[in-house]
Amino acid sequence: MHDKIAISELLTRYARGVDSRDWELWETVFTPEAQVDYRSAGGPAGLRDEIAGWLEASLSAVPMTQHLLSNLEIELDGDRAKVRAMFYIPMLLPGMAEHSFCGGYYHHGLVRTSQGWKSERLAEENLWFVHPPQGSRS
Repeated sequence: MHDKIAISELLTRYARGVDSRDWELWETVFTPEAQVDYRSAGGPAGLRDEIAGWLEASLSAVPMTQHLLSNLEIELDGDRAKVRAMFYIPMLLPGMAEHSFCGGYYHHGLVRTSQGWKSERLAEENLWFVHPPQGSRS
């Protein structure tokens, strides 16, 4: 149970890092060489530090996001874990009169490190988007 609680707290830190625009906190969720894939939401895939820069630039004009995570499925295998977490994100996008909402799954590949659990792989699976950003196809 200790590992599952620690993993749940790691995912909470991920959400807080994004929503508070605290990119140093966001980076603590990942190993330095982590692969992060936001292509399903129209973003890039790449190494943690590349994606951190993209997130900071992309979300700097977004007044509000609120990541809500639930339905955590954690499959432990020694010092590794696979995680599937459902997300729901209300947000206010620039130039939009009404709020937008999206949902889907985060798929993490985790590894236990000397600093605790870290994600070495994240793939976002965006399943739906209500009032997507202008110019996107969702």
